[in-house]
Amino acid sequence: MALIDPNKLIILDRDGVINEDSDQYVKSLEEWIPIKGSIEAIADLSKAGYTLCVVTNQSGLARNYFDESTLHAMHKKLTNLVSEKGGIIHTIEYCPHGPDDNCECRKPLPGMFKKIAETFELSDLSGSYTIGDSARDLVAGCELNSQPVLVKTGKGLKTLSATNHPENTLIFDDLNAFAKHLLSSHSLKN
Repeated sequence: MALIDPNKLIILDRDGVINEDSDQYVKSLEEWIPIKGSIEAIADLSKAGYTLCVVTNQSGLARNYFDESTLHAMHKKLTNLVSEKGGIIHTIEYCPHGPDDNCECRKPLPGMFKKIAETFELSDLSGSYTIGDSARDLVAGCELNSQPVLVKTGKGLKTLSATNHPENTLIFDDLNAFAKHLLSSHSLKN
């Protein structure tokens, strides 16, 4: 039996969805800056009973742009900010590998998504949402039947204009707009 309701599972990319992205990589705690409304959106979804997980490629580790203690400090900042607003992030999965490392976890491969499914004893991620700003985020989630959601923050507008995202992708201005939509449609069902 699944440990959670897969219809209440939301899997978030990090850079460009939760925090500002940078082509030079987010390398320090000072460079980790939340996108306006993203922390509140995560907290609101959490308080409404959604399980929130983060999956993030962090090839900056393999490139030696920052170390794991810096990455953990960024993630601690994220979880603390969400906690201060009354929410919780259940898990953060990250791929520390570079693009040429031939790992199974680097998006668009579904390794981190498979780990989340295993954690919650789900055969796949049907009913869940995968939110990202790039096609590789969405493709990885689709591998396990998660509903793709593209946000226009980060690389989202570029992804949208490239039209290389999955066909059934839902599109929102940002994470906050998605949360408001989901929570308002959820309240209509109750």
